[in-house]
Amino acid sequence: MISTVQQDTLWTKSFIIMCLSNFMMYFSFYLLMPTLPFYLMDVFHTSKGMIGVVLSSYTVAVLAIRPFSGFLADTFSRKPMYLIAYFLFVSIFIGYLLAGVLTIFIAFRTLHGLAFGAVSTTGNTLVIDVMPASRRGEGLGYYGAMNNLSMAFGPMVGLFLKDTLGFDAIFYVAIIFGSVGMFLAFFIQAPLKLPQEHQAISLDRFILLKGIPAGISLVLITIPYGMTNTYIALYAEKLGLISHTGMFFFIMSVGLILSRISSGKKVDHGQMTNIIKQGYFIVMIGLLGEIFLHSVSNYNSILGYVLLFVIAFFLGYGYGTLIPALNMLFVNLAPHNRRATANSTYLTSWDIGIGSGILFGGFISEWISFTFMYAVGLILSLLALLLFHTSVVSHFQKNKLR
Repeated sequence: MISTVQQDTLWTKSFIIMCLSNFMMYFSFYLLMPTLPFYLMDVFHTSKGMIGVVLSSYTVAVLAIRPFSGFLADTFSRKPMYLIAYFLFVSIFIGYLLAGVLTIFIAFRTLHGLAFGAVSTTGNTLVIDVMPASRRGEGLGYYGAMNNLSMAFGPMVGLFLKDTLGFDAIFYVAIIFGSVGMFLAFFIQAPLKLPQEHQAISLDRFILLKGIPAGISLVLITIPYGMTNTYIALYAEKLGLISHTGMFFFIMSVGLILSRISSGKKVDHGQMTNIIKQGYFIVMIGLLGEIFLHSVSNYNSILGYVLLFVIAFFLGYGYGTLIPALNMLFVNLAPHNRRATANSTYLTSWDIGIGSGILFGGFISEWISFTFMYAVGLILSLLALLLFHTSVVSHFQKNKLR
C-alpha cells in the first residue's frame, strides 16, 4: 500500500524543480519573442521579410539538433546532458550583447537554437522520468503550464523593458533568470539510467517513424502559432493597439494554463484523440478572430481591444488543450527505451511549424497583409484537423503501445 502511494505521487521535489527550471528557461526565451523583431528593426534596420529569415535561423538550428539530442538522451544519462545544454543556453545570451553586426547576431541566434533544442528535448524526457506513469498526462500538463506561465509574464516584461530600460536590459534579465533555473536543476534526483547497449544506427533511432502522420498534422496547426507569437505585436502596432500587446500574451497564457491542467487529466482517462480535436476547433476560432481584427479595430478601437483579448484566450485555450495530448500520443507510440526519440519527433514537428510560421509569415505580411497571413493560418489549421480525423486517429489506434 505504501509503495503504491509513493508510485502515484506527482509533486515530488524533483518534479517541482523540473517545473521551476522549465519556467526560468522559457521565461528567458519569451522575453525575446516579441521584442526581437523591434530589436532587429531598430538596431540593424532589417525589413519584415529579413526578420523572418533571421529569426527562423533559430528554428533551423533547433530542428538540426533535436533528432541527435533525442538519440543521445535515449543512450546516455539525461541529467548531465540537461545541465550542459542549459549552461550553453544561458551563456549564449551574452553573445547577443556582443553582436555588433547582423551576421554575428545570426551566428549567435543559430547557436542559441542548438542549445535550446538540446535542453528542451532532454528536459521534456527527464521530467517524464521523475513522474509516475499513471499521471504522465497530468504531469506533462503541469510541466507545460510552466512554459505558458512564463509566456504570461515573459513577453510583457520584455516589452516593458524595451520601452523603459532598452534592449540590453532584456538580455541581462534573461541571463539572470536562466542562471537561476540552471542552478535549481543541479538538485534534480533523476532515476539511475545506465548507458544502452550499442545498436545499429538507423533512421528510426533518430525519428519516431510511427509518429510522422501525427507530426504532419502538428506542423500544420503550429504554423499559425509561430505567426501569432512573432508578429502579433507588429500587427497590433499597425492597428494602434500596441499599448496592450503584453496583455495579449498574458491572457493567452491564462488560456494555455487552464486548458493544460484540465486536458492533462482527461488524457490520463483515455480521451486523448477527442481532446486533440477539440483543441483544433478552438484554435480555428481564435484565428478567425485574427482575420477580422483589422476591420473591427478600424471601426472601433475599444472593440478592437476586446477582440484582441478574446483571440488571445481562444488561441491559448486551444493550443493548451491539444499540446499535452499530442505529446502523450507520441510517447504512447514508442517503447520506453525510445521515449526521448518520441519527444524529439514531437518537438521537431512543433519547431518545423513554428519556424515555417515565422519565415513565411514575415514575407506574407510584408508582401500582402497580416490579415491574409492569418487567413493562411486558418486554412492550414483546417487541413490539420482533417488529416488528424481521417488518418492520424486510425493510425494511432493501430500502433499505440499503451
